Amino acid sequence: MADIKRLFKSIVADGLNSVIEEIAPDVEKVQADSIQVVTPPNQEMGDIGSPLFAYAKILHTSPQKISEMVCEKIGVNSLGEFIVAGPYINVRLEKSSASLTILKAISNERENYGSLNFEGNSPLAGRRVMVEFSSPNTNKPLHLGHLRNDALGESVSRILKKAGAEVFKVDLINNRGVHICKSMLAYKLFHEANGDTPESLGMKGDHFVGQCYVEFDKYAKEHIDAVKEAEEMLVKWEAGDEEVRALWEKMNKWTLDGIKSTYARTGITFDKFYFESETYLKGKDEILRGLEQGVFFKADDGSVRIDVTDVVGKGKDEDSHEKVLLRKDGTSVYITQDIGTAISRYNDWAFNQIVYVVASEQNYHFKILFHILKKLGFDWADNLYHLSYGLVNLPSGRMKSREGTVVDADDMLNSLHADAIKAIEERGRDGEVPVDDVAEKVALSAVHYYLLNVAPSKDMLFNPEESLSFNGNTGPYLQYMGARICSILKKARSAGIERATPEVAAKNLSSPEEWTLIKTLGDFPEAVLRAAENFDPSIMASYIYELSKDFSKFYQQRPIVSAETMELSSARLLLAECTLTVLKEAMNLVLVPFLEKM
Repeated sequence: MADIKRLFKSIVADGLNSVIEEIAPDVEKVQADSIQVVTPPNQEMGDIGSPLFAYAKILHTSPQKISEMVCEKIGVNSLGEFIVAGPYINVRLEKSSASLTILKAISNERENYGSLNFEGNSPLAGRRVMVEFSSPNTNKPLHLGHLRNDALGESVSRILKKAGAEVFKVDLINNRGVHICKSMLAYKLFHEANGDTPESLGMKGDHFVGQCYVEFDKYAKEHIDAVKEAEEMLVKWEAGDEEVRALWEKMNKWTLDGIKSTYARTGITFDKFYFESETYLKGKDEILRGLEQGVFFKADDGSVRIDVTDVVGKGKDEDSHEKVLLRKDGTSVYITQDIGTAISRYNDWAFNQIVYVVASEQNYHFKILFHILKKLGFDWADNLYHLSYGLVNLPSGRMKSREGTVVDADDMLNSLHADAIKAIEERGRDGEVPVDDVAEKVALSAVHYYLLNVAPSKDMLFNPEESLSFNGNTGPYLQYMGARICSILKKARSAGIERATPEVAAKNLSSPEEWTLIKTLGDFPEAVLRAAENFDPSIMASYIYELSKDFSKFYQQRPIVSAETMELSSARLLLAECTLTVLKEAMNLVLVPFLEKM
């Protein structure tokens, strides 16, 4: 439909410009891209339309009168019948022509459908986007919040790539700092003498190190100097103490091996891993260069700072807001590291945009980071984007790592897997399908779709039971729909039905249910582009759900095998195959594994 809408805009713009030339020749002509396109509330009012309120003031004429004049100027058009609907100019598309355009594109492009525009080019071609996401700490396993972060980062990356962008996925591993030393100290206190390892305890490495972190919190409540002990260990680490470094490397490996196992399970991949232990000193030289250039200033206490009042506003006492970039002793702070890391990444892979997938708690940090990089003169800094996402909570409330109340990602997936087996057994299943494999894919679809179906900026409540439902707006429902279409196609082929060509199908598919489904299929490229431009997988999730509902309505009313004629059966078979093509591609974009059988 994107190409049809583009043609509609052009036709309406030409009609408007003819009206302008006639009644207000001094008014600036209208550009086609400025024409707003909407969907009328019912098909009787047309398939697409445009409100003309915006032109009433400049033309000193009512919107309805403008619509009437534009409709008269357009006259008979091959796109369809243009009609006046109050202040709207709408068009009832010529179904056969529009259907042919859509069905032919899907049939020819197959899995590439949605990646090309009207000119046959990828809309985001030439755009190089680095996506940073996950960024776990090596003192604990991934939790439910990480699952949302990972799902957003992976889904956005796939959507951007589908729209034609070149994507480079990176993961910054936070593997140094006092929080890491807390787990190390607990290990020395409670496990080292026993020679405990994840293997000896039958645990994943990240779970074991996370247990140490919880143990430290309990220890700290009884020992007033506990934090000081961890800080002293960090000093030794930074000084290169061999014993501390050896323990650090061992425990980091335990955690990373466990985290990478979870990545593999959930289908999350990266092109490069960065480590905070290797990047935390980066940026210092850039700050000193900025100091020489007058971008930054040295405060009375000797620290290097920047005034960020223009970015974040004044303080409580209406004072200017300053950000420390180097402490008075010359050591770097966290944002110093991020400055250096961003510059190093550009040198590694010359992007024209970075998307940082980080929780909304860091909004302040990224405002300042982007501001500083612009001040330092990096032209790519204008395109940096913070994909700020809300918190994920459970009915029991907010999670806390140090208290051991987080919802572990592996535990969540294992629980969903077990519940999926029960649900599959209750529904009955195809005996040829291995239930364990299906249950794992259902569990992944449940959690990923539930997390991605909500706009990233919103906080959300994760309900495991709802996420696993095979009815309604859920991942398992989409999987069921995909498997159902596969079954329908198999039965049709067994009945000797062969799919029609797009030309034949377009002439036969004219019922309201068929036309609605075709239009929705035509909306896929536009949905991909909107999701990519807004870094919002929920746009794609909403699209898939609408597509699934439209197919269900179509098949309920318009059977394939028992259609009135073989030609109509063949046409509907093609429509079902096109739906399956789009559904599979769209599901992949939101990390929902496709199942041919359930």
